[in-house]
Amino acid sequence: MALVMVIEDEEALALLLKYNLEKEGYEVVWESSGNKALAAVEKYCPSVILLDWMLPELSGVEICKMIRNKPDIKDIPIIMLTAKGEEEDKVKGLSAGADDYVTKPFSVPELMARVKTNLRRAPELLPQKELVFEDIRMDLAEKKVFRGDKYIHLGPTEFRLLRMLMETPGKVFSREFLLKNVWGNNIYVESRTVDVHIRRLRKSLNEYGPDYIRTVRATGYAIDNNSHIEEAEESEK
Repeated sequence: MALVMVIEDEEALALLLKYNLEKEGYEVVWESSGNKALAAVEKYCPSVILLDWMLPELSGVEICKMIRNKPDIKDIPIIMLTAKGEEEDKVKGLSAGADDYVTKPFSVPELMARVKTNLRRAPELLPQKELVFEDIRMDLAEKKVFRGDKYIHLGPTEFRLLRMLMETPGKVFSREFLLKNVWGNNIYVESRTVDVHIRRLRKSLNEYGPDYIRTVRATGYAIDNNSHIEEAEESEK
């Protein structure tokens, strides 16, 4: 499954794009801040980027140039979304490194076609990798989790939580960090929501093996081999 990153500060448009992209079978990550866009691209390494020209803090053109100067992400296709329709603006966007240019308002079917076209131009960018910790294996392309030879069914949120933990074993992630990076900047949920989903994740994983998710009191969660010294968490009593 290809991952599409939408970098757009207009929430209504971003949600519209997310809905239609997911309908087409893509995984979608949304970032609304220009200042945080580059870090998000480096973190998720998407298959294609939909990048708004007018963003707070940093413009889409500036972000595009920064992406093209980063060796690990410089080849990711970028489709610029903008209300600027003048030829000189298009030239400026393409000169900054954009692969395609779509002027607002645009046809959603046309944009979906542009996404598919740019993905075909860069098939090597489609994610084909996995994460492994002890006997837990995550197939990131197929979005499947296995414990030994047993398939573990996880919901989308539990999958994203486990992926975050397995990307950096031993690191303790705060609830606030997990909320921001798993649920997203623009989703408003309580921090205790993390505890609920961690419990679900543990229940699914621990059916076939020991508990590797460690709770650190008043801080957050990690995945490592020291989960047996886990500190008691009031929410899990």
